[in-house]
Amino acid sequence: MNRALTWHDLLIAGAAIAIGLGAGLLLRLALRWLGERATRTRWGGDDIIVGALRLLAPWGAFALAASAGAAALPLTPTVGHNVNQVLVALLILAATLAAARVIADLVQSVTLSRSAVAGSATIFVNITRVTVLAIGVLVLLQTLGISIAPLLTALGVGGLAVALAMQDTLANLFAGVHILVSKTVQPGDYIRLSSGEDGYVVDINWRNTVVRQLSDNLVIIPNSKLAGTIMTNYHRPEQQMSLLIQVAVGYGSDLDQVEQVTKEVAGKIMSEVAGGVPDHESLVRFHTFTEAGIGFTVILRALEFGDQYLIKHEFIKALYGRYRAEGIEIPVPGRTVIMRRQENAAIPRPRREQGEQGGQRKPQEPQVPRKPLEQNS
Repeated sequence: MNRALTWHDLLIAGAAIAIGLGAGLLLRLALRWLGERATRTRWGGDDIIVGALRLLAPWGAFALAASAGAAALPLTPTVGHNVNQVLVALLILAATLAAARVIADLVQSVTLSRSAVAGSATIFVNITRVTVLAIGVLVLLQTLGISIAPLLTALGVGGLAVALAMQDTLANLFAGVHILVSKTVQPGDYIRLSSGEDGYVVDINWRNTVVRQLSDNLVIIPNSKLAGTIMTNYHRPEQQMSLLIQVAVGYGSDLDQVEQVTKEVAGKIMSEVAGGVPDHESLVRFHTFTEAGIGFTVILRALEFGDQYLIKHEFIKALYGRYRAEGIEIPVPGRTVIMRRQENAAIPRPRREQGEQGGQRKPQEPQVPRKPLEQNS
C-alpha cells in the first residue's frame, strides 16, 4: 500500500492482536479444564490430544490475529510477505512441537501397554521426538525459501565423521534398539546378570539400561554390555515362577504323614498369602538320605519374583508350627565321636625317682658300656 499509516490502522491492528491474545488465553483455560476431565477417563488418548491442543491452540489464535492485524496496516508487499512468512513459520513450529508431543506420547503409551509396568522405554520416545522435530525444521526451512539440499548433503558428509567419533554411543543406541525389538528385556522385567547384578528394569534409554535393585539402589548398565552378557530374565516367558524350598525330617518320621501335612500347609499358604497362586497344586519330592534325616523339596508357586520372599517367610513359620503340633521331628545336624581303647596296649608311665630334697627328680647316672664276654677258644 502507498497510503500513510493512521491511528485508525493502529487501533484496528491492536484490537485484532488483543482479541487474539484473549482468545488464546480463553482456549488455554478451556483446554486445561478439559484436560482435568480427560484424566478421569480410562482411555489415555484423550489426554494426549488435549495436551497437544493446549500447545497449538493459543499460538494458532495469536498467529491468526496477528495476520489480520497486519492485513489492516498499509504495509508494502515485501514487508507483508515477510510478516506472513514469520507467522507461517510460527505456526509450523507450534504444529511441529505439538506433533512431536502427540507421537512421542502415543509411542510411550503403546510401550507401557505392552510391558504393563510403570517404567518406560525412553529410547523409542526420544528417537520419535527427534525425528518429528527434524522433519518439522526441514519443512520450516523450505517454507522460508531456504534450500535444504545443501544442508542434507552436509549432514550426510558430516554424519560419517560424527559416526566415527561416537562409536561407543552409537553402539549403545543400536544395542538398546535391538534389546527392545527382540523383546529379550522389557521395562518391568526382573533380570540377573552373570556378574551378579539383579533387579527390575526401570528404563532403557539411548545409552544405558537402568535397573532398580530390591534395596532401591539403581544399577546403570551400558546397552552394549547388557546385549553381550549372559542374563536370566525371571519374567520371560511368564512372570509366574516356581519356588523350591528345601526341608528335612528325622529318620523316625512317617513319610506319608510328612507329605500330607506339608501339602496342607503349602495349600493354605498359596490361598492366603498375597503373591501366591491359589490354584497351584504344591508338590513334595523326597530326594536325599542325609546324615541327620531325610531331605525333600517343596515346590510352591509365586505370581512374580518379588513375591517369593513373603511366601517363603510365611511357609516356614506355618510348617514349623504344624510339625511341632504333629510331633514330626526336624533333625539337628550333629556328629557322634566313638573312642576305642586297645586292651593289650601298654600305657607308658613316667619314671620318677625321689631326690634328696622335696621329691625332686634325681639326675640319671651315665651308663658305662659293658665289654663283651670273651669266649675261650
